[in-house]
Amino acid sequence: MRVLLIGANGYLGRFVADRLLADPAVQLTVLGRGDDADVRFDLASGSPGALTRFLDAVHPGVVVNCAGATRGGARDLTRHNTVAVATVCEALRRSGCGARLVQIGCGAEYGPSQSGSSTAEDAVPRPGGPYGVSKLAATELVLGSGLDAVVLRVFSPAGPGTPAGSPLGRLAEAMRRAMQSGDGELKLAGLGVQRDFIDVRDVARAVHAASLSAAQGVINIGSGRAVRLRDAASVLARVAGYGGALHELDGPSGPTRPSIGHPRSETEHPAPAAYPYPDGCGSWQQADVRTARDRLGWRPRITLEESLADIWMEAACRI
Repeated sequence: MRVLLIGANGYLGRFVADRLLADPAVQLTVLGRGDDADVRFDLASGSPGALTRFLDAVHPGVVVNCAGATRGGARDLTRHNTVAVATVCEALRRSGCGARLVQIGCGAEYGPSQSGSSTAEDAVPRPGGPYGVSKLAATELVLGSGLDAVVLRVFSPAGPGTPAGSPLGRLAEAMRRAMQSGDGELKLAGLGVQRDFIDVRDVARAVHAASLSAAQGVINIGSGRAVRLRDAASVLARVAGYGGALHELDGPSGPTRPSIGHPRSETEHPAPAAYPYPDGCGSWQQADVRTARDRLGWRPRITLEESLADIWMEAACRI
């Protein structure tokens, strides 16, 4: 099976590439903006016609799109997350390769959820920020394209390579600095948020499974369990051997060094329109992952403790 992977240099794309390369039945071709890509092509600015000619030449059976942006203004996010996917869809429609498309979506497309609930694929998406909006628009393009396509809505990826700017990345860096300076007290903000963390290697397994399946539509990829960042901080402290005290800063007027995410809302049940967290998902998010189990035969295997241990290993190398 010939697979064209777009975005192999990204956080998720690197692990997807490793997983696909480990399958002897897969012939992998990488398309991207970097010099190490088999073919250099910028989805955000390249034309569908140029991509169509490449697809006709390579004739992949599956196209996996891991490319996209997580930061920036609405214009950049739209260009990299929405326009780029429109280019892929149009090129696949014009091409004679008949390739299946596996598109990487995100949990931010759903927006805030009711505390204690699990979000299933039939939930009405209400993204709370430009990132979620741009990814939802991409999903709608894929679903309306008429292609053989599946969108994997990945919730909160974690594990090796976790970006330093992510909540878990900032948490590890704050702990590293505290240990390096000998601080016996670590003050953190925004630990009330609860997210569904899923290891990047499990995400790669899901992409591989989706490439081989006939499943279409939207499929959630998560652990199925929301974890409070405060609890993740405690696990990380244990993994790191940090014996100091962890103190949470609750209010926006308190000290913010080091800050993890945004402070919690002071109200017990904040209005959904407030969107107090950078990803626009409010204080709670948990995936219903039954569809992934039933249609892909996929289940998460890697625990959050193992993911955090790998995050800490990378952070500890900077001490």
